[in-house]
Amino acid sequence: MINLGDEKDEKMVKIGGGLTEGMRNQLCALLKDFKYIFAWSYEDMSGLNPEIVQHRLPLKPECPPIKYKLRRMKLEISLKIKEEVEKQFNARFLAIAQYPQSVVNIVPVPKKDGKVGICVDYRYLNRTSPKDNFPLSHIDTLVDNTTTSSLFSFMDGFSGYNHIKMAPEDIEKTTFITIWGTFCYKVMSFWLKNVGATYKRAMVTLFHDMMHNK
Repeated sequence: MINLGDEKDEKMVKIGGGLTEGMRNQLCALLKDFKYIFAWSYEDMSGLNPEIVQHRLPLKPECPPIKYKLRRMKLEISLKIKEEVEKQFNARFLAIAQYPQSVVNIVPVPKKDGKVGICVDYRYLNRTSPKDNFPLSHIDTLVDNTTTSSLFSFMDGFSGYNHIKMAPEDIEKTTFITIWGTFCYKVMSFWLKNVGATYKRAMVTLFHDMMHNK
């Protein structure tokens, strides 16, 4: 584990323990020079340029909007939901929805640290949206392409889907309800249909000239 930040603001990353000293020093220097490109928190996420990719939610015209009634929840769960909503709102992931056509509930998901994640019930919305047939990668082929490489680097995209903005005209379609108000996503939510295809489209756009390099 190496710290790319300082004692007050730690930015920890893992590097291989089997690297030679020279290679380790070069890698550490490289990571420190480019530490500004990594997201260490929600606040660090500027998001992808909408001209590169946006997530869209076309809906079948024969499917009417739906409005669910607010589910009853224990107060302690509601307070944890409020904490998560505030965190996402402060990170500019959410906007306040006014006069939405559709409203769905959330499903609280307990976490190991005692907090509660929010999973939005987009089942109806996903059924009414057509499938995006953008092809996904063959993972076995990607792995095979790394076999002749001397170094392998794995970078986990921090809240990867949330880097992609929603198309402005489709933001209101993601509205969900809580006792604290109604909110909608300005960024691509994990629970929406076709998010994998949209993410792959973004990766192809960004790395189209490197995808076949070994």
